[in-house]
Parts: sequence; C-alpha cells; structure tokens
Amino acid sequence: MKIGYARVSTLDQNLDRQIDQLKEQGVDECNIYQEKITGTKRSREQLDKMLNAIRPEDVIIVSDLTRISRSTNYTMRKYVVETKWKSAIISELYKSRNYNIVDIV
Repeated sequence: MKIGYARVSTLDQNLDRQIDQLKEQGVDECNIYQEKITGTKRSREQLDKMLNAIRPEDVIIVSDLTRISRSTNYTMRKYVVETKWKSAIISELYKSRNYNIVDIV
C-alpha cells in the first residue's frame, strides 16, 4: 500500500502542494498523514500514527526526506532502525530516490 506523509513547519504554511504530489503518485487521501509542526520536534503525532500503520511491503512517499526529519542521518537511525520499517520502501519525490529499508538496516 502507498502511504504518504506531508509536513510544513508553521501553521501559516499550506500542505496542498505536497498532498497534490502524493495523490499524483497514487496515494489515497485516507492514507496521507499530515501535520503543521516544525521538523526540529522529535515527537510528532501524525508521523507516529503513520509509523504504527505501516506494514511490510508498504511504500512510504514523501516529497522530500526533510518532511520526516531535518537530518537524513537522524531519519534513518530513528525512523528506520528504532521503528523497524523492515521491508518497507521510502520514496522521495523531490530527488526521485527510493530507499529500500532492508538495505539500510
């Protein structure tokens, strides 16, 4: 299943562009987790909900890895190793890269 995550840093910013991108990639709107919170916050409700919802073989789609975390190294350590995204794939639209989680951990 395709699962999307969209985040902006402030309440004034708009999520529409990211959500449109996720829909264009075939993510159903009910599978898009979105929030307006700074990327420096380590705990984010919608991100945590998404992490709990993923299953093996899911594809997690984000416009850019910075939507998950400001630090790619932190992203890989915290959200890959600690939450065990085994067999899931992260697809980053901005740089057109896929990360196979099995290869990372």
